[in-house]
Amino acid sequence: MTPNQGICEVMSKKIRVAILFGGQSAEHEVSLRSAKTVVEALDKTKYEPLLIGIDHSGQWHLDDGTRLGLPPAECLTLAGTTQEVGLIPGQKTQHLVNLAQPQNSLNIDVVFPVLHGPMGEDGTVQGFLKLAHLPFVGCGVLGSAVGMDKDVMKRLLREAGIPVGNFLVCTRHNRQELAFARVQHILGTPIFIKPANLGSSVGVHRVEDEAQFIAALDDAFLYDRKVLIEEFIQGREIECAVLGNQDPLASIPGEIIPRHKFYSYDAKYTDEQGAILEIPAQLTPAIVIKVQQLALATFKVLCCEGLARVDIFLRGEDELLVNEINTLPGFTSISMYPKLWEISGLSNSELVDRLITLALERFTQEQQLKTSVQAKP
Repeated sequence: MTPNQGICEVMSKKIRVAILFGGQSAEHEVSLRSAKTVVEALDKTKYEPLLIGIDHSGQWHLDDGTRLGLPPAECLTLAGTTQEVGLIPGQKTQHLVNLAQPQNSLNIDVVFPVLHGPMGEDGTVQGFLKLAHLPFVGCGVLGSAVGMDKDVMKRLLREAGIPVGNFLVCTRHNRQELAFARVQHILGTPIFIKPANLGSSVGVHRVEDEAQFIAALDDAFLYDRKVLIEEFIQGREIECAVLGNQDPLASIPGEIIPRHKFYSYDAKYTDEQGAILEIPAQLTPAIVIKVQQLALATFKVLCCEGLARVDIFLRGEDELLVNEINTLPGFTSISMYPKLWEISGLSNSELVDRLITLALERFTQEQQLKTSVQAKP
């Protein structure tokens, strides 16, 4: 069977898409907003959404949005049932098992993880889905893991010759060695402190003195065992969306213009006036091309697939530095990833359709790989 034949078999019927949302990270509420947008964007004549909410304890629930913590206007409109479900690794049945009534299991064609942060975006769920033999949207295990860990991400980019800002890594073990005076000598002030494995600006602090430094480290260590300390980069915040597998495409870039001191969690999701989204960014054609090339290079170096958003600083007239990559960027009504593709010519519905197609293409190709060595006759 060729890869295209495998995709055609799935496409011949309505495709059941399991939307996996919620999760155990501090970005749980952002995930609920993103999932609502994805479900609304699905072409219901082609796709059948199957809604799976993961609560804060890590339990999976079928059609259960009412207990996941958002007002009805912002949350998914679900059936309100509380069926606990799960997947069984190692069985190529593609079944979602009803834990109370295993005989009432459901087939799944593809999974769309709409999860942000640890235990969802960091390769953990991706590995579980691979063990369950299910195609899924987005980066694989490796790309998800290195994209989530900002320390590893920056070291890999630096090794590949991709410019990044100066940074230090702080763990509980070496915290005492990184006194504020030493950090200030190396990175200057202000500096930014953030958990290495988190997004949506959760736990991120701008620091200008020793008291703020201590408080920021204390807070960041509540979310992660490893913390990044980064130099302040005076520049414009440019974002570029990437879409594809082996031959990805880059969107028209956009710009974040914060009205706070930086693009904080509140500026992103709470304060409607927290930032201006300039889409497209007001850049020269030459800088647009450089941003797109840098975004694609970052995507490839970090072994990403499916989708990602690359955040870049533009310092001065033409110096570009990669800030980070987001391998499962937000899909909320105000998120940059879908907005960048919309201005680039893809509607939300077309974007979601393309992401699912990419997932099925990759899965079909992976199924052609040999998993054993047979002796020649």
